[in-house]
Amino acid sequence: MSTALTDAQPLRARLTGATADAVFFDRAARVRVADLVCRTSLCGGRADLGGRAVLLVTASQLTAALALIELDGMVRRLLILPPDVDPDHLGALIAGAEIDAVVTDGTLPPQLAGLPVRVVCTPGIVPLAEPPRACERTEWVLLTSGTTGVPKMVAHSVAGLTAALAPSASAEPVVWGTFYDIRRYGGLQIFLRAVLGGASLVLSSAGEPVAEHLARLARHGVTHLSGTPSHWRRALMSPEIGRIAPRYVRLSGEIADQAILDALRAAFPRADIGHAYASTEAGVVFAVDDGRAGFPARFLNGARNGVEIKIVDGCLRIRSPGAALRYVGGAKTAALHDGDGFVDSGDMVERQGDRYVFVGRQGGIINVGGLKVHPEEVEAVINRHPRVRMSLVRAKRSPFTGALVVADIVLTAPAAAAGNEAELRDDILKLCRGALPRHKVPAAISFVPALAVAATGKLARRGV
Repeated sequence: MSTALTDAQPLRARLTGATADAVFFDRAARVRVADLVCRTSLCGGRADLGGRAVLLVTASQLTAALALIELDGMVRRLLILPPDVDPDHLGALIAGAEIDAVVTDGTLPPQLAGLPVRVVCTPGIVPLAEPPRACERTEWVLLTSGTTGVPKMVAHSVAGLTAALAPSASAEPVVWGTFYDIRRYGGLQIFLRAVLGGASLVLSSAGEPVAEHLARLARHGVTHLSGTPSHWRRALMSPEIGRIAPRYVRLSGEIADQAILDALRAAFPRADIGHAYASTEAGVVFAVDDGRAGFPARFLNGARNGVEIKIVDGCLRIRSPGAALRYVGGAKTAALHDGDGFVDSGDMVERQGDRYVFVGRQGGIINVGGLKVHPEEVEAVINRHPRVRMSLVRAKRSPFTGALVVADIVLTAPAAAAGNEAELRDDILKLCRGALPRHKVPAAISFVPALAVAATGKLARRGV
C-alpha cells in the first residue's frame, strides 16, 4: 500500500493521521501538526489566494512548511523559491510562471513589490474563520540546481511528488530530521514523508552551525535523518554527532561512495543505512539499503515500483510516475522526456561486476590530453584513505595537456607536522596510483581546513 496522494487530495487532508505529539520544529518555534487541520498560518488575505499562481518566498523553513500545507489545493500554481536564488533572476521567474501573488514571512525584495496580492505567513497559527475548501489541483513548481543563469522551473503534481513514498513500518513514533532545505526537491521529499507519515520534523535554520543543529536533533529525539554525502561528512566532523542515535540514516543528492557508507556504519552501528537516487526532473528512482555503493545491475531488469531505468551511452535514463510533468516558463520549449518518456539524468554509470556505480556528471568531465576524468571517481578513491574525511577534485589549466587533475582534501585530523604531511600526501597518491589509470592520478594535493558546500548540500564545484 502506498501513502501517495491523488491529484485531488490536498496535503491538509492527510493531517488527520498525525499523532497528537507530532510537531514541526525549527530553531525558534514549534507547531503541533494536528492543529493545522483547523488553524491557519496566513495572516489576512487568505481568501484572495484562491486559484492564483503563488510565489512562496520565506526566510524560515518552518513557515514554508506551514504554507505548503495550506496552499496545496487552494492555489492553481505554487512556485517554491529556495533561499539562494539570485535576486536578479526573480523577474524572469515571476514572468515565466505567471505569478500574481506572493506568500512571505518577511520583507520582500524590490523585484516582488509589484505583485497584486501579498499575504504574510507566520508560525503563530490562529483558528480558521471557516473550514478550508480544496478546489484546485495545485501545480507545484520547483527550481533545478546546477545550472548557470536563470534556473529552470519544473512542474510536478502532488501525486507525482509522493509516488515513491511508502507507509512507515515503524510502530514507534518517528521524528524526521534533514540537513536539506525543504524548498528544494531533496528536502521536500523528507517534508512530505513527515506529513504523510504523521511524523514530527526537525528543520534547520539559516546560519545555524552544524554542531547546534545536531544538538537540536538530539534534543528532539531524531529517529530518521537525511542529507547529502557532503552534509554527512561535515556532520561526522562535529563532536556533537555522538549525541544522536537515529534508527534510519538516508543519503541522496550526490554519489554515496563506499567510504561515507562505511563511516556512517561505524558511527551508527544499529541504524538502517540507505542511499537513494533522485532528481528534480526524474523524481525518486530507487533506494539501495545493502550498505554498498552503486546499485545492483538487476535494477535494469524491468520496472520496479513503476520505475524503469536504462543506460544509453553510459548515461542513466529514467521513466517514472514520479517524474516531473514539464518545464515551465522560458524552458518550457525544452523536452523534459524523450520520445519514449525517459528523462536523461546526465549521470554517468559504469558496470563493475554485478553492480553499476556512479562515476560522475556528463558535463563535469576533466579533459587531460584528450583523456576523460570524472572528478567524483577520483574522489571516491581518495576518500577511502582512513585519514581523509572529504575531498574535491578539480581541473587546473596546463599548457601541455589542457588540464591537470588536482585535489583539495579535508583530513579527519590535521597533519601534526610538515614531515607527517608529506608522508600522508605520498600515501594518498600511492592509493590513487594503485586504483586509477595514470591520467586520473592527481598531479597535486592540497590539505585544506574545509570545503565549500552549496545551499543544495552538494560540494560547490563551480569556479574550481
